[in-house]
Parts: sequence; structure tokens; C-alpha cells
Amino acid sequence: MDLSEALRKAKDAIAIEASSVEALAERIDDSFAQAVELILDCSGRVVVTGMGKSGAIGRKLAATLASTGTPSLFLHPAEGLHGDLGMVAAGDVLIVLSQSGWTNEVSAIISAMKRIGVPIIAFTGRLHSPLADQAQVTINVSVEREACPLGLAPTASTTAQLAMGDALAVAVMTARRFSREDFAALHPGGQLGHEAGKSVADLMRTNEDVAAVAEDGILRDALFAITKAHAGAAAVLDADRRLVGIITDGDIRRALLEDAQALSRRAGEVMTRDPKIAGPEEPAIEALRLMKEYKIGDMPVLDTDRRPVGMLNLKDMLDLGME
Repeated sequence: MDLSEALRKAKDAIAIEASSVEALAERIDDSFAQAVELILDCSGRVVVTGMGKSGAIGRKLAATLASTGTPSLFLHPAEGLHGDLGMVAAGDVLIVLSQSGWTNEVSAIISAMKRIGVPIIAFTGRLHSPLADQAQVTINVSVEREACPLGLAPTASTTAQLAMGDALAVAVMTARRFSREDFAALHPGGQLGHEAGKSVADLMRTNEDVAAVAEDGILRDALFAITKAHAGAAAVLDADRRLVGIITDGDIRRALLEDAQALSRRAGEVMTRDPKIAGPEEPAIEALRLMKEYKIGDMPVLDTDRRPVGMLNLKDMLDLGME
């Protein structure tokens, strides 16, 4: 079986969808800002609705809004016509996703919403459609063409809806100043919440598990301290036990390769001055990001007087499932 044509179409699909998403950046305009304001001013919940593939994207948008500080739910249009409209009340905001700008079910939902005064935000590919005409705010999610080679299956259009929905959620959470702590509070049972909610103090090594050596101590002392703590580095301290640097087992090995008598050298001669550090109350995930960015295996944790209170170890954090 020759798959060359199929693989070429697959690559075309990626390119078409990427281009469709890139075009959305120019549509972050006054209408988009009005949508953000409507959601911020909402005293109730954001209700998201849509049929078919647009409905699938709507479920994701409702979930993203809810997990980032905006009470939200998804209303299936067909279920709404058979009683679930009672889930919507004055004070709510309705987001309708419809690439065509109209379906019979969405039409009936909109009529009911207008009777109770619920404002409507439309995500549509047709700016001159019944949906756009009845919405308070219309966000343009049109695409030049679908990624489907037949031009029929919703592909690029649903990707555009998804990306614009994420952009809206990000803008709203930023305006709300939604924090990592807020995120953790809404995700207590999941891995995301586990990572976001941990502070450096929760994960750092302490006491005898922290290797330290005096600035005028010798490399042999540093090596023994690192080995005893089963660590990868030792904090280097001045006479007041304030951090002045860090020395890793790699630093010691490199020194020995250059000079077989290097174990008698002072730690201050080999250490790295002004290493990356963390505070005990900082989010652990931020410290992890820094450690991965700078390829740091061990990071000193300091109090306000620059005295070590612990040491973060990259392997410890990765073993806990943090990424």
C-alpha cells in the first residue's frame, strides 16, 4: 500500500490548521475585548452551547473557563429544548459556537435567552448570519478552508474555535489575576493541582540531607559532605553561614582531572558564585522550571538573611512526577 499521498495530505492538514490559527491573532480586537468584559461583569455563570463538532469544542471551552476561575457549564442545544434551559438564568452569559451561524436548535436556544435578557457572545465563521445579527458580541473564527481534502469535515474551523476559546479564557483569567494558588484550589485531586499547589518548602531537603562546606574549607570536605547527604552539590558558606556559592560533584571531578592534588584546594576557589536560588515560599513548579532551564541539579533554598534552610534536588522533584 502506497501511503505517500495520505502522508502528504496529513502534512497539508497541519499547515492549513496552523495558518488558520495564526490568522486569529489579528482578530483580538474591540469585539474580543467586549467579550472579555461581558464575562468579567457576569454575576452568574457562563453557559456555552453548540451542536455537533462545535459542541465538542464548546465542552472544552466551558471546562477551561471553569478551571481558571469563571463558573461555567456546557448546555447541549437539543437537551436545552427539552427542559435543560432551566439551567440558565438572568445574570448568566451565553457563548454560542456555530461555524455556519445558524442551526434550528441554536435558533430556539437564542430566542429563549433573549426573552430572559441573557447576553450572547457568538463564535462564528459567518459575520452576516442570524447568529451574528442577534449576538451582543461576535467573534470571527472563519477560516479560508478546511483541512479535510473534501472541504467537508470540520477540521481547521474547529481548531480555530478551540484556539480562540483558549485565548478568551486566558484573557479572562489574566484580567481576574487568577493565580497558581487559585488554580491549585480548584484542582486539589489532580496532578496539575498537585504541582501548582506545592511550595519549595514542601519539597526541599533539610538538615543532614543538605550538604554544606565553609568557604575556606577544602574540596575534600565538600566531597565528604556531598557523599554523606547523597546529594549532587554543597552550599558554600561564609563565616556567618550565609551562602556565597555552590560547588557540585562535577566541579570537584573537573578540578581533579586538572590537578590530582585538587582535593586540598579551597572550596571558594572552585565554587560557582551567585548561583540560582529559591525561597521556601515560592511555588515549587517555578523553581523546577528554572532548574530545567539552567540544567541545575541542586538549588539552595535561602531565608531572608541568605542562610540556607534547605536544598532542592531535581531528581527528587522528577521522581514525584513533576514535569
